[in-house]
Amino acid sequence: MTESARTPLPGATNGCSCCAPAADATAPAGRQSADPTGTSAGDATYQVEGMTCGHCVGSVTEAVSALDGVDDVRVELVAGGASPVTVTGPASADSVRTAIEAAGYRVRI
Repeated sequence: MTESARTPLPGATNGCSCCAPAADATAPAGRQSADPTGTSAGDATYQVEGMTCGHCVGSVTEAVSALDGVDDVRVELVAGGASPVTVTGPASADSVRTAIEAAGYRVRI
């Protein structure tokens, strides 16, 4: 079996981290922030940059959901901006940031 190069999806060539080649593989360290809508104890919201489509949302959701201590992941896609990713459960902020960055996205500082 040979591996083929990924072809960007139509409309995803404006920096879609999951569909287009990453210009910079170095992602800055992120910071946990409070959700302005008010979440229950154990919820943390991260402002994630680089998500532009449903596939991006699925990639982040899958990566974070695989962590021990994650009960739920909710993503509000803001194409071209920072998308709030709310994680419920006792998973550490560092492990969540690492999972998001490993999936190819940046957590806003």
